[in-house]
Order: sequence, then structure tokens, then C-alpha cells
Amino acid sequence: MKTKNILLMLLASIIMTSLVLTSYGQYEKNEPWTIDQLMQPGELAKIITDKKAKQPIILSIGPGAVIKGSIDIGAAHEEESFKKLKEQLSNYSRDAAIVLYCGCCPFERCPNIRPAFQLLNEMKFTNAKLLNLEHNIKTDWMNKGYPVQD
Repeated sequence: MKTKNILLMLLASIIMTSLVLTSYGQYEKNEPWTIDQLMQPGELAKIITDKKAKQPIILSIGPGAVIKGSIDIGAAHEEESFKKLKEQLSNYSRDAAIVLYCGCCPFERCPNIRPAFQLLNEMKFTNAKLLNLEHNIKTDWMNKGYPVQD
């Protein structure tokens, strides 16, 4: 009986591992960014507050430039803002450290992050990150006391 239970637990573990790996692979295939290209808010806040750290170019592609030092592009799903983003990006070397963020809503509903990050890929940027705001800019940045524009 114990052997049967152990085998069932082992089988369940293998199935769960398979599902997790499949989900991870599907996530990577369905989004224009990879897991490695997501930057945690605390990591960016630490860089911004470190005067000795090389500062990335921080582009707000949503409703407003809240994060200290960020450049307001506007909602990237709108044609005018998308053109502005493309123009802004043309000023940077392809290996520039760039961090995009929106913060209007969770990623699954955000109309701005996908077209913007896809543009970074099309323009061959090699050091691009997407700020991982799981809820929104208020919850994941402002409420944590991270640096905001003056």
C-alpha cells in the first residue's frame, strides 16, 4: 500500500512539474518579452536611489510618468504615442538599458505594453526590460514609497 501511495505521489509530482514547464513555455511564446526581461519594482527603485548606479532610460508608455526620472510617452496603443515612442527609441543605441512601464492595470488587460515591447524587439534592442507591475502603478510603486517625480 505504501509503495502504491509513493508511486501516486511521484506521478502527481511529475504531472505538476510538466504543467508548470508547459505554462512557462506558453507564457514565453505568447508574450513579446521573456521572464528574464521582467524587472521587479524594488530592483528599479534601488537603482534609481543609488547615485553611483548607471541609470536606465525609463519610459512611461501608459497614462503618466509617475516614476522618478521617467519620460512620458503616452499610451502606446494610441497611434500618436506609438509614433512618439518609435521616435524616442531611435535616439538610443541598441544596447541601451531601457525600462518600459505602464501601470494602468495588470498585464493581461494592459493595451500598452505589448505593442511597445514588440517595437523594442523589432528595433533590435538588446537590454530592454518591462517593469513587472502586477496590479498597477499605485499598488506596486507608489504605495511602497518608491521614488516618484517631483
